[in-house]
Parts: sequence; C-alpha cells; structure tokens
Amino acid sequence: MRGQKFLYYHNGMLWAEVHYDCGGATAAKRDLETGRWHSHRSLAADDGICGRTPLAEIEKQWHEYQQMAVSEGAAYQCSSGRVYKAWKYVEGTVEGRSRQGMLWAQQNQSDPIDVITCGGDVAAFVCVGRTGITVLVRPGFEALTPLSLWNDEMLSPPGQGVEAMGTQETPMRDGITLASELWLPARRGPKDTFPAIVVRTPYGRLSNSYALYHFVDRGYGLIIQDTRGRHDSQGEFEPNVFETADGEDTLQWAASQAWCSGRIGMIGSSYGGFVQWAAAASGTPYLHAIVSRVTAGTPFYDIPIRGGALLSGMLAWAFMVSEKISDSAKAAREDWDDVLRIRPLKDIPRRALGYDIPFWNRWLAHPSLDAYWEQADWTRQSENIDVPALMVSGWYDDDGIGTSQAWQMMKENGRRHQQLVLGPWQHKFNTAREIHNIQFGSDAVRYDLEPLYLRWFDRFLKDIANGIEQRPAVEYYRVGDNRWETASTWPPPEASLTPLYFHGGDGGALRWTKPQSGQQPSHFVFDPEHPAPHLIDVSENELHVPEDYQEMETRPDVLVYTSEPLADDMILAGDIEAVLYSASDCPDTDWVVRLTDVHPDGRSIRLTEGLIRARFRRSFTSPALLEPGSIEQYGIPMNKIAVTIQKGHRIRVQVTSGAHHLIFPNPNTGEDPAQSTGTNVASQTVYHSAEHPSCVLLPVVQRR
Repeated sequence: MRGQKFLYYHNGMLWAEVHYDCGGATAAKRDLETGRWHSHRSLAADDGICGRTPLAEIEKQWHEYQQMAVSEGAAYQCSSGRVYKAWKYVEGTVEGRSRQGMLWAQQNQSDPIDVITCGGDVAAFVCVGRTGITVLVRPGFEALTPLSLWNDEMLSPPGQGVEAMGTQETPMRDGITLASELWLPARRGPKDTFPAIVVRTPYGRLSNSYALYHFVDRGYGLIIQDTRGRHDSQGEFEPNVFETADGEDTLQWAASQAWCSGRIGMIGSSYGGFVQWAAAASGTPYLHAIVSRVTAGTPFYDIPIRGGALLSGMLAWAFMVSEKISDSAKAAREDWDDVLRIRPLKDIPRRALGYDIPFWNRWLAHPSLDAYWEQADWTRQSENIDVPALMVSGWYDDDGIGTSQAWQMMKENGRRHQQLVLGPWQHKFNTAREIHNIQFGSDAVRYDLEPLYLRWFDRFLKDIANGIEQRPAVEYYRVGDNRWETASTWPPPEASLTPLYFHGGDGGALRWTKPQSGQQPSHFVFDPEHPAPHLIDVSENELHVPEDYQEMETRPDVLVYTSEPLADDMILAGDIEAVLYSASDCPDTDWVVRLTDVHPDGRSIRLTEGLIRARFRRSFTSPALLEPGSIEQYGIPMNKIAVTIQKGHRIRVQVTSGAHHLIFPNPNTGEDPAQSTGTNVASQTVYHSAEHPSCVLLPVVQRR
C-alpha cells in the first residue's frame, strides 16, 4: 500500500494525517489549539492517535480490504476471519463529480471497523466505539463518509480550537475540593462567554477526555470532574450518596466562571448518567440540558440492590473502584465462582482482594430501603427535575431500569423536550451488531448519535433553531426483524398489555386463556448452595446478555412454561411484568422469572427477566417475612423489550429462585445474609388456577 494518505477524524474533528508506506505507518498530528501540523513520526502498533483505531492492523490487512473493493459479492470474509457484509450504497461529491461507494459493515465484532469502497479502491474506514466514531478517509472522499453528518449547517460550526486550562479546584459546601479539568475554545476574545458541558466521573477525568474535545472546538467550555473520593478529588467515595449536593455545587461553580454563559449541559454514561439526574434533583437553575446514556438507576430498583436482592454481578465494578484510582484489572478474574461463594458476604473483599471496601460494608449494613439509600434516590425529588433530556439505552443494558425510571418519571410529570433512543445494545452501547452469537442487522450500530448529542446541546444551550423537537420522541430497534421504529411515547401507544397465563400439565404451558379452577400447582426445590445460573461472564461486566438457556431449563429447580408454536409473527414492544402466585415453606426466598424466545432448533434465547426477594413483596422499606406455606401474590417488573417473535417460534417463561452470578442467593433462613452462613433448602410452589392466575403481561403490538 505504498504512498497511501488518509485523514484521521474523531467525532467530526480533524486530528491527524496518516501515511501508509512500505516502511510502515506514520502520522502527523494536528495541534488542536493552533491548528498547526507536527512532523510525521512512526506509529506504534497500539497507537490510534486517539481512541482505539487500530492503524497498524489496517496496514497489515490492506491487501484484504483492496480485494473487498473489487469484490462483487454481498459478503466478504478476510483470511483473518473477519466477516463483512455489503450494507448500503453511499453517495457524495468527489473531486467535483457525483460518486457512489459501497459501505461494508463488519460483523461479529465489538467496536467494528467498517469499510467504504469506491471505484475499485478503498476510500475510508469507519471505526465505531463507545467514545464515538473515528473516520480514516482518503482526502477528497469525505462526502462518502459519516463526516457529512457533522457538516450540517444547523450544527455549531467547528474551528475554534481547544485550549487546555488545567486542573481547577472546585469547592463543595462541606469544605472539600473536587478536581475539575477545564478546556476552552482557543480562539476566544477576553469577553466571550460559552455554555458549559459538565461531565462527572468516578473513572478518572483525563480518561478518554479526547472524546469530548469536539464540543470545545464548536464553542463550548468543557469541564470533566473526578467525583468525590476518586482519583484527584478529596473526600471518601460513597457511590451515589453525595451526587445531588456535589452536582449542584459543581454547576453553581461552573456558572460563576467569567467565561460561562450560565447555561450548562451534562453528558455521561452509566454512573455518569446517574450524576446528571442527581444534579437535576437539586433543582439547580443552571442545568439546561442533559444527555443521559445507559444511566444507572436507583437502589432497590436497579443497583446495587435489585428487587431486594444484592447484585453479585456488581462485584466486578465494586472491585474496579475499590481503591482511589480505578483499576479495571481487578474486575477480570478466573475465580469468580469461588469468590461469589464466600460467606459471610462481608468477608468477600478482604478474602478476595486482601482489604476491605468501606462502601461494601455500608451497603451490607442497610438491607432495607432506609434513609441511607434515599440519599441516592433522585426520583424522590422528581418535582425539582425539569430539564430537556435525551436518553439512550438498550434491551440488554444491565442498567436499563435506570432509563425506564427516568423516562417514566418525566412522563408522569408532564415534562417537555424528552427523547429516547433504544437499541439492541448492551451497557457498552452502540458498539456491536452481534451479542453472544445473536445477530442483529448492520444498522444496529448507528453513526449519528454523536452529532445528535451536539444538536441537542445546540438547541437547548445556544437556542439554535435546528428542528430537533420535530424528531420522533422515541426511536427503538425491533429485534427479530431487525429494524428501527418510531413512536410518540414509550411504551408505544399501540401496545396492549395482554396476559399470557401459566397452565400446569406435562411440562407446563402458556396460553392466552385463564386456567380453570382446580388446576394443580407446580413444585420445585431450591437449594441456595446450588442455585440455577444466570448465564454471564462476571468479568465482562455485562449482566443481561441474550444467552441460550435451553440447557439450564433441564434443571429440576427450574419450572418451564411454553406456548404452542406461533401461527404468525408476534410483535412485542414495551415494559413487561410477571404476576406470580406462589408459596414457600421457608420464611424468606427469592423468585426469578425469565422470558425467552424459543427457536425451532431448540435455542431458548433470553429476552428479559425480573426478580423479587419475598420479604420485600409489599414494600422495600418495611420487609415482612413469609408465613411458610401461605400463598402470596408478587408483581415482578421485568425490563423493556421490542421484539418480533417469529412464526414457528415459541414463547417460554422460566420460574426459579436462583440467578447465580447475577444475585447472591437467598439463604431462605430469614437471617441477614451479610452476617450469616447458614442456609435452608426451600420447597417452592407456583400456582396457576382460576383463583391464582399466574401470568406474564406482554405489551402486544400485533398478534394474528
């Protein structure tokens, strides 16, 4: 590939010029402050300039990409095993004339490297990751790439440069200071003011900060702050507890800066989404827009306790942030099965890491929803939260409940300017077209999210009339037939919540008709020492993947209820709930209900699940132990989904009491699991009769 020259853009911003020659790859980086170019230097194999664009890997595979450019097929497989599908034609003006290229979408790969070919040659590479989108393009072919999304005249224009202003000590009301890094447009006058975009993170303020520089280049001040007790900020890290007060103080400080216009937006993912809602709960007048991505929800509904059960899957995250500096290596272990079986629970950090985690001990000290957890519940101040919010999540986002909470809260309070994007995504959203061997379409990965965030801030921080209010309130991806849909709200108005009832008999059945009186209940035995698994890799730190549960369903401690094969496609879109009538011979236990799509070949693919700890069946604040043998009714929320269950497939519901790797199993004793080591084996009964009609409530959009 002698003499190949490419320009390197990240999130629409020009970073470097890359030369591929017989001597290897070299790059001349552009000074983001002055716009001047540095001299060329060799690139190490792992040097992507910014982000994770594998420049050396592209060089090694160049001859394969060149073969793809002259291929006439609909798919191409490289000798390395990489698979590409011809996705769609792209058109644009190249060297003064209209040209057409082919966009090839990489399959079966996280952070895919897509390829654009034109005229029998390679025109560009498009690399998608959680930090945004990188385009490596031959000069002159920019119009064929997603860079055209950034050249929209309705967006704030680029070219103002990026000047690093260094670390700013931000005072909090209790006297501690938090470390905030500040960047401002380099081409500014002494009296110029700008809106501010604030990011608050526990993972290190300088980690991936480059992904947000394009905001500065387009006329925003950027503040990235270490949250309390993290990295260079003072205080002790107490997850979620201080974020309302610290968020309010940070926004007030930012608004008081001479360069700030007084209008502030926030953006972030996961914990970085939680802090936005927490800051909004303060009622601060300075917060004018948020972009909430895969946001963490509130305790007992999402994390670290869900349905009353402590999430064992949270341990990877807790280990990663167990010391002041984040260390992702602590989340990757080979011995998670052994770690998760350590008892009592309070001993886990010391025995697995060699030291205690103070916040872990505080979590265990508060097993019910009390004043401690209320500090982390931004929904309790919902009357204060009135801010334009763009929310992004996915069906397999293990914090998807957080986005559901936020959307429902704003909907119930009648808030304007709320938009929602729901994709076929994990917590690491918009980075793959396949999850655990479940294939989605090429457009499952979107190129337009980062420009959409900029458009959102332009509208609500700069008053640019860019028409974003005319976008559909909801965009969602329907799995099964793999297509994007729109709706005026969520759930879609056309969805009708329809009960699908459990029936007894051989193997258990699901029917649209209620069971008759006298139908015999179903039984299983739950041993907390050997709970049914929740199929995840804890080190992956993704808790809700669409795995195949057909083997797990053969266990004697898992009840299975299955529909007849569907006579036609069935579309579901909305939130799902299980209504369970059950009894246990123990004073406490757990109930786990999972919904799957059963393929004709026998695969039983997880769609969603929900769980409840029995003592919290009536209230998270006032737990009540069971009277052994009494029949209780449980309403169990399950996560949202949009799916077409195809003709010939079956719907299946699993009922069990364990989800090893997701939650710590209930010992069934009624004792505090943080301190106790004993367990009881529970005899469990699930009822399905006219008097006790257990069912799942499905949001049916279409059923023929």
